[in-house]
Amino acid sequence: MSTTRTTKDSMGTLEVPANALYQAQTQRAVNNFPVSGLTLPISFIRALAYIKQAAAQTNKHLNHLSEEKANAIVAAAQQIIDGKHLDQFPVDVFQTGSGTSSNMNANEVIATLASQASGLTIHANDDVNMGQSSNDVIPTAIHVSSATLLVYELLPALTHFSQQIASKSKTVGHYVKTGRTHLMDAMPVTLAQTLSSWQAQIDHAQHHIQSQLSEICKLAQGGTAVGTGINADPDFAKIFNQNLSANLGIKFTVTDNFFYGISSQDSVVNLSGSLKTLAVAIMKIANDLRWMNSGPLGGLAEIELEALQPGSSIMPGKVNPVIPEAAAMACAQVIGNDTTITVGGQSGNFELNVMLPVIAYNIIQSIEILTSISCLLADKAIKSFTVNEASLEKALAKNPILVTALNPIIGYEKAAEIAKLAYQQRRPIIDVAKEHTELSHEELETILDPNKLTQGGIS
Repeated sequence: MSTTRTTKDSMGTLEVPANALYQAQTQRAVNNFPVSGLTLPISFIRALAYIKQAAAQTNKHLNHLSEEKANAIVAAAQQIIDGKHLDQFPVDVFQTGSGTSSNMNANEVIATLASQASGLTIHANDDVNMGQSSNDVIPTAIHVSSATLLVYELLPALTHFSQQIASKSKTVGHYVKTGRTHLMDAMPVTLAQTLSSWQAQIDHAQHHIQSQLSEICKLAQGGTAVGTGINADPDFAKIFNQNLSANLGIKFTVTDNFFYGISSQDSVVNLSGSLKTLAVAIMKIANDLRWMNSGPLGGLAEIELEALQPGSSIMPGKVNPVIPEAAAMACAQVIGNDTTITVGGQSGNFELNVMLPVIAYNIIQSIEILTSISCLLADKAIKSFTVNEASLEKALAKNPILVTALNPIIGYEKAAEIAKLAYQQRRPIIDVAKEHTELSHEELETILDPNKLTQGGIS
């Protein structure tokens, strides 16, 4: 039995795998772009299927597509939405800049499935792609996949992350620790104050990402080839968005300007910038956790992260902060992705951006890994760390920087002299201050109380 079959398109005949659901144009792309082995993400393929489904519903409503054909296309697209036939999308990310190969891949697979199920001859271009162009489908798919991931995955994950920090603060927030600036001992802070900083970073990042949604939910679909809407019904865009919104449970609207929506990816570049800011915030939190966990004997040892796996293949008993390390690497990837998206975004030449597939790949990857790492950091680092109270108290007792509270009483120069002596003699600041001021031990205990010092003000 032959392993291939012959199919044809406008350029001629071509051999494709006998069991492939796709046709000639997809095979040409497979042959032309053996670049990376990377294919577009599942969420992007599902977005394409949602677009084809809503387009068929729209064309049926407008009486451009028969009910039988439309229903067959809708059912075929639903199979892909449900996770079937995903192996039928083999086109490399690094392909034609418009993503035409991926659009035709979806058209061909859906046409084959619809034809097989209905017994009708359903054409990839004339029926599945009716009223559409790759030039509006692919930008729309980028927006649809991004919006879906934001609404149903990343934003809920960030809410969970923030809530987990707040919950942890309620249980450990009363502990007082040595604050650090420049990685050097500074005035004391409570763990509640430290965690409030982390939570504020996540909350601010979430707010900025949320604010991008309205632009991401404006779609270029209906602009077709160059933004003029050639070959699309004048009512196509409006009804398409209504159908897509109903199908996905997200409010999508027509772009303010089709030419803008097709020639640029400014809104995605803007979203990527907000994702980069989130990555920076998460990396800061991850590194704080690593420093606070360092030790257990030679480091700060302020907290102990949950032990998740052996940390060394040669050193028995070693346990490493693997979740914060994974978080830091994920964030580095997102920051790199933002650079790629920025370069891709400026590659709008006249009426079309020509780096759409790589923009799609990177924005989706950024959203997906930020979602995953937010949940992991919340659940396997923040939620489960324990506090080493003895270590906190030991560091506080010998922290000469507490002398800052004496500045209004004895002056900066005298306070600096006392701090230097405490450093040199490795003695608690209260003992040295008692010897070099006229303040009593009781007065010094009150003034230098670390818990009181976390509240600010003048002693």
